[in-house]
Amino acid sequence: MITVADGGSEASDSDRYYTVTMGTIGIPVKLIHEAVGHVITVELKGGAAYRGTLYDAEDNFNIAMKDIAVTAPDGKQSHLENVYIRGNMLRFIIVPDMLQQAPMFKRIGPNAMKGRGIGSARGRATILRAQARRGRGGSSGPSSGGASGARPPIRR
Repeated sequence: MITVADGGSEASDSDRYYTVTMGTIGIPVKLIHEAVGHVITVELKGGAAYRGTLYDAEDNFNIAMKDIAVTAPDGKQSHLENVYIRGNMLRFIIVPDMLQQAPMFKRIGPNAMKGRGIGSARGRATILRAQARRGRGGSSGPSSGGASGARPPIRR
């Protein structure tokens, strides 16, 4: 699960939001939410690097960090207590290696991809297999002029 309520018996509105919409957000967004509470490194488009503890993240990659060591593009280092960075200013984010074991990177089971076709023809292949099971279509039977009542092939 991505979000955890912070100590109280009730989850906050944002916790409910992420729990409800889990299926609609992508893996990078899930990963940034998993990194909350961990030390991350962020490089901005301007070249500055921020290393600190991530304590809030949004779906648009806006992030809030605390106890930050800032390295300016010229190499000068400084320290900040809190910082809020807009998501479109990020070049990349380095998260802890332990997040490689996060559940979102695990396959559901050994047959997770079984039965899925590849490419745009997978729908047509499914239809053809179903028709073959019912004894329709394909080259398995004698071809008749259409008087047998069989449906014409699906054209796309």
